[in-house]
Amino acid sequence: MSLTEGFAEDPDEDLRHTPYDGSRKPFTVGLAPLDLADWIEPDRRLVATLQQKDQLLASHRDVVMREEPGTSEAQREALALIAEHVVARQPDIYRRDGSRIVIAPAGAVIDLDDPSEAPLVTAARLVSDDLLMMRAGEGGYRLVAGVLCFPSAWSLTEKFGQSLDALHAAVPGYPDKLARVMNRIFDNLKVEQPVWRVNWSIFPDDELHHPESKERPRDWFNEDDLAPEAFVRVERQTLRRLPASGDILFTVRIHVDPFDAFRRHPEGARLAASLREQILALDPEQLAYKGLTEHRDAVAAALARIAAD
Repeated sequence: MSLTEGFAEDPDEDLRHTPYDGSRKPFTVGLAPLDLADWIEPDRRLVATLQQKDQLLASHRDVVMREEPGTSEAQREALALIAEHVVARQPDIYRRDGSRIVIAPAGAVIDLDDPSEAPLVTAARLVSDDLLMMRAGEGGYRLVAGVLCFPSAWSLTEKFGQSLDALHAAVPGYPDKLARVMNRIFDNLKVEQPVWRVNWSIFPDDELHHPESKERPRDWFNEDDLAPEAFVRVERQTLRRLPASGDILFTVRIHVDPFDAFRRHPEGARLAASLREQILALDPEQLAYKGLTEHRDAVAAALARIAAD
């Protein structure tokens, strides 16, 4: 089966989100109101993404899935919301059949009441997004359940159970600038007012599963011309408070595009130039966090060539 069978080709699929376009700065919160109609985005690559999730859950479950006791009810709440949403908003892909959901292009049938599976895993097997649950406690919000198949250089093994502040401690500017803002956002998030944000990073491949630490060097293959081999990786994140449990469901969808996608996009030259400007404006700590300390100039040069074209 074709990975895109059942989906119309979307000319806007490349560079769907461009947080480097000059509308926002890196290392800022940058949250915006989310229209719940757009909560879970359609994915032309859904079949391949779900296949990779199933493989990871089968072979590396302890790496990609964690849950604390006492979170099952909240997990079921998240599952119900996701199932209801995808059936209503993407009826060409999802069809409800009693307690099951049929994912037509994947030829898959997901039992929503599967007693042998954690509800959050069942929810994650419906969509391309990773799903993380945050729960309030004495030390603030903590990560208490998650299915994280496609991390951008972090893992549940490292971070599970940590507080919001601990999760972001290594982010440049977080402890002294962003911590208070983020905790206030989590405390005040209303059920009827979900939010979303996007961020970017640069990787030398289009792999979705990157659980290695951010401190691990990234291998680049051709310093003379990175354009065919470098990729811009964008995380689309949403925050939604669950109405019954009060927990916060954090969804993460990964978009990966090769630098050559800039050449195909009608605004590609401008976007490449804007990304280059943002990279060159990063300070040493920010460059290190994004894994660009050794390769900043080569990446910037590749983007400059694309912008010039």
